[in-house]
Amino acid sequence: MEKLLSEIRECTVCSEHLPLGPRPIVAGTSKSKIVLVSQAPGRKAHIHHKAWDDPSGRKLREWLGVTDEEFYNPDNFAILPMGFCYPGKGKTGDLPPRKECAPLWHELFWNNLEDVKLTLVIGKYAQDRYLKNFSKGNLTENVANYQEFFPKFFPLPHPSPVNRFWMAKNPWFESDVLPELKERVKQTLEVG
Repeated sequence: MEKLLSEIRECTVCSEHLPLGPRPIVAGTSKSKIVLVSQAPGRKAHIHHKAWDDPSGRKLREWLGVTDEEFYNPDNFAILPMGFCYPGKGKTGDLPPRKECAPLWHELFWNNLEDVKLTLVIGKYAQDRYLKNFSKGNLTENVANYQEFFPKFFPLPHPSPVNRFWMAKNPWFESDVLPELKERVKQTLEVG
């Protein structure tokens, strides 16, 4: 796994398309219990070279019911974005993740994991790739029907502050989904 992570972190395949240049962010060990498949690092993550070190990350850790120490322990959580580098700014947020990363690196990453217990597919891009034919058609329906994807996947919206309107329109997420998410994460981390 360490060799693969080094190769990913040195990747420059799409460097000409990246406004801040390549700086791939990925984490994990062969023993990671939970895999976070998400969109792509934001600008702050790129600058600090640390995934989920922003308001979205704080909200995600709150959703998961974990401390920073638990979250950043790669034996607990592997971080596998759809795009490993900051893609740049778009009209309403960051640009979509680069399409080169997942086909190039994801399968190799999965092949180095020994015993994943839970995969969180965060946001539309991760759900489109990983839920494929089982998708309910859109993110809201996937999240609302999260139990149908067990035990392999747990679909989630992106915890970005930009999604506050989605959260307001879907109060069932906080009342119904988050307690189940916290319990599954707790059980997974307690398993030796």
